[in-house]
Amino acid sequence: MNTSFSAVRSFKHLAVIAALGMVALSGIPQPAAAAGDGIILPCPRGEVRDPKTNECIKAESGILPDETLVRNAYALAKSWRYHEALAVLDMMQRPNTPEALNYRGYATRKLGRIDEGIGYYLHSISLDPDYALVREYLGEAYISKGKFDQARRQLREIERICGTTCKSYRLLSAAIANPESFGY
Repeated sequence: MNTSFSAVRSFKHLAVIAALGMVALSGIPQPAAAAGDGIILPCPRGEVRDPKTNECIKAESGILPDETLVRNAYALAKSWRYHEALAVLDMMQRPNTPEALNYRGYATRKLGRIDEGIGYYLHSISLDPDYALVREYLGEAYISKGKFDQARRQLREIERICGTTCKSYRLLSAAIANPESFGY
């Protein structure tokens, strides 16, 4: 890679990081550990957060309801702790829900197993065709494989579900328009 291309790529990554930082400072709700708000901060390895007590407890099957485990897995995946997210999803009593399959697909894709992740996304869509977030992530997976026509198909589905102003539409549209700035 030549030096000028490397510098441009680094600049684009810094721009994305800066933009994410601006989102964090913009007043848009960020993950918080407050009980009942639906968003969970990740715990140390081997633990999950009980939103009722806001305490981290030992991660064991059946320790928390599936919905809480899914939220914990999401927090881990968004913290780049993909193996741990998958381990939490493995603790679920009923793992074949659209949301759990979506996050399993996300963590799997981020681990580089893109085709496997796509399989989870498609299973999620078969259970809930109007789940915009899974369609966003599926579109991102298609971009990473260079399948822009399939990514645009997901974008059209997201538009049908929630319009052009919803977050999933905006993010996938931006990724299609400028895949390099998103690391694809």
